[in-house]
Amino acid sequence: MPEEAGFAFWIHVTPRARRPAVAGLQGDALRVAVAAAPEAGRANAACIRALAEAFDVPRRQVELDPGSRHRRKRVHITGSVAGLKRRFRELAGDP
Repeated sequence: MPEEAGFAFWIHVTPRARRPAVAGLQGDALRVAVAAAPEAGRANAACIRALAEAFDVPRRQVELDPGSRHRRKRVHITGSVAGLKRRFRELAGDP
């Protein structure tokens, strides 16, 4: 797999959160809290924005599994694998 292919991982989404954040783990999934409600794709759009900001990539590089309608979702971010994995560990709280 080329270095620029990207990195895929699971997220656990908490919609209607008081404090939006991308941090910590829920089992093996990165926790993503968003203020948006899970209606008409609003929470998914908010997840994409939050992940793009947390990983410092453009939104177009963040893809959610289109078939996922639950809190647990598969994400793929295009970019440097090493850099994305390092940032994932930082966000997960694993030094």
